[in-house]
Amino acid sequence: MTKFSLSGGMSRRTFLQVSAAGVVTASALGGIGRASAAPYPKFTWISPRGTLEVLDDYPYWIGKKMGYFDGLEVATDMQPGPSDGTATVKFVDVGQADMGFPSPGVFSFALENGMKLKSAFHMGALDTFSLAFRKGEGSNDLKKLEGKTILLGSAAWQPIVDPMLAVHGVDISKVKYVEAGWPTWGTALASGQGDAALSWEGLRAEWIGSKLDFEYWLGVQHSPLFANTFVVRAADLDDPDKKAFLDKYLRGWAMGLEFAYHNPLAAVEAVFEQFPTLATNIGPELGATSILQQIAVFRGDMSKRKGWGDHDIAAWQTFFDKIYELKQITKPVKAEDVVTNDVIGPANDFDHDKVKADAAAYVLSDAFKAINIEDVKAHLYDQAIPADR
Repeated sequence: MTKFSLSGGMSRRTFLQVSAAGVVTASALGGIGRASAAPYPKFTWISPRGTLEVLDDYPYWIGKKMGYFDGLEVATDMQPGPSDGTATVKFVDVGQADMGFPSPGVFSFALENGMKLKSAFHMGALDTFSLAFRKGEGSNDLKKLEGKTILLGSAAWQPIVDPMLAVHGVDISKVKYVEAGWPTWGTALASGQGDAALSWEGLRAEWIGSKLDFEYWLGVQHSPLFANTFVVRAADLDDPDKKAFLDKYLRGWAMGLEFAYHNPLAAVEAVFEQFPTLATNIGPELGATSILQQIAVFRGDMSKRKGWGDHDIAAWQTFFDKIYELKQITKPVKAEDVVTNDVIGPANDFDHDKVKADAAAYVLSDAFKAINIEDVKAHLYDQAIPADR
């Protein structure tokens, strides 16, 4: 039986930084070490957000509830990590976590700084990122952001926004970024600071629940880029025992993704059971909105993918070429060297009909039965900036 644990922070207070020479250093109260057992003494996944109390990780929580991670024989741990946007790669690199969930920009930061990581499972097939504006102030022409200020929760998020703007012809040297703090950067925008703020699918719904009512330029509608991915140490993929574990672990995630595609409300309910405060803050309808936003990003065009987590290698190469052009990285990157589909076949090797049947058989609570999911889908992008602006 798989063991699960959830805690509010890392087991030690750990400090990580990248020196001017590009060397990742770490010190910890009590010490820090690399995982050495085969396959893992415990498998730790680390969030890029500084919190787990969101709907973004729904495949894990519904997978856990449905028993899709059973049989791993290794305890699995979900950690929020620090809110520093680069912690999700730093902790994996030094062995304090085993899988991170960085944006493509933060992944490129890791590669630039010599971290021997590889993308094993591409969650965000479409671009989840968006730009929030105060109502009436947004434009679909991103070039109008030249000379303006964009608010970020972490300075480490700039590599997310730069390529998103650049592919739409924006001179990023004319854009100013301000680190407005986590989790207050949305509130800062609402209070009149800055001109726009980085956001993403799922968070849009949560911001509504927090009375932050913006209009959005939506990457999922307009961007040729894509979103976050699961990264591991490259050496782990070369270790037969660890590779076999990763196949099984990611199969649990893939089954959770498949289940939620067929029954998104059940997945929301599983997350709310895990995090009652989140349930209180946003409620079933906004929860449904949030998860549908994310399902669209995670699924992408499945007719062009070889299963959940599949990488479009050509699209990744285009991304690396663009950020090299922007000088976010100083050396060219070959996508096939740092992203792999070796895990995708095994991860998607499950009984899809059974998972669909599981989803159909799930009995929702009365609160979720009352949600008209088709109506939620019909209004999923109501916050988009009107096409004529």
